[in-house]
Amino acid sequence: MAVKRPAQFYVGVDVGGTKILAGLFSSSLCLSGTLKIKTKARLGKQAVIERLEQVIRDLLSKHNVRLKQVYSVGLGVPGVVTKGRVFNAYNIGWDDVPIKTLLQRKLRTPVYVENDCNLFTLGIHRVELKSKPQTMVGCFLGTGFGGGVIINGRLYTGYNNAAGEFGQMAIDKDGIKTAHSFRGSLESLASRTGIVRRLRRAVLEGETTLLTGVLGSQLKGIRSRHLRMALTKKDPLVKRVIRNVSEDCGVGVAGLISAFGPEYVVLGGGVVEALEKTMMPIIRKTAEAHVLPGTLKGIKIVTSQLGDDGGICGAAVWARDNLKQ
Repeated sequence: MAVKRPAQFYVGVDVGGTKILAGLFSSSLCLSGTLKIKTKARLGKQAVIERLEQVIRDLLSKHNVRLKQVYSVGLGVPGVVTKGRVFNAYNIGWDDVPIKTLLQRKLRTPVYVENDCNLFTLGIHRVELKSKPQTMVGCFLGTGFGGGVIINGRLYTGYNNAAGEFGQMAIDKDGIKTAHSFRGSLESLASRTGIVRRLRRAVLEGETTLLTGVLGSQLKGIRSRHLRMALTKKDPLVKRVIRNVSEDCGVGVAGLISAFGPEYVVLGGGVVEALEKTMMPIIRKTAEAHVLPGTLKGIKIVTSQLGDDGGICGAAVWARDNLKQ
């Protein structure tokens, strides 16, 4: 007779516009292994849900773990999450998707869902910073601009479950606008999408950049590594745009410091990871110039060292914490 194996693992999953990353965690939340696949959002909602289920099953199979050995699954997704339903996740084409119910039916395992940037913030707070700060905000510059808030040592999602949507904060009502965001918002100004928009506008107005030789005049497919390469080669247009983006981000960080007075402001995401050395000094200097004198004293403005693992770590914490409630 086969010996029944007790539950002893958690699974944390981070769903993004381009990739799905799943991590297997021990009962003490030590990361045992990961598996990453492309999201392929263009194939539609059902296809993404099927790929989400498959990456979890493949991860468990890779480590010889059965679903019955999994306590629960934590899932970070774009958009606003209310009672396990996902709204306004435009980068994966989801709106009013009851993903908690759908995935639980497929896996027959408890599933706990939250916004991806909220869980990234939670992962940084609990894993990287060892739960020490009582107040913290996270800002994540990638394709968009996301965020999260820790108050009194706990993730704060607000009355309407949409707290932390820093990307929608407008800091320049006459600034540029990108799809799915407001004119002059942090997402329009200080995300990779905003960077591409600025560069395209400058090229249309006759300015030149090394990137057109790599990507063509439409600058399609710009990634953070391309921006880093252009900065390394001292491309004047890219240098100016990244300086402006960093200043806008710094203004946003100053607003968050004035609003929350956090012990830490932690920045992450693909744009910051690739351009940290250029961006962070400008962000810190600009933030200091836009808060009341002395306000910044003792507040740490730093980058996360968790990389992609931040999201899955937070998802695993969410899975464990909710299971205990």
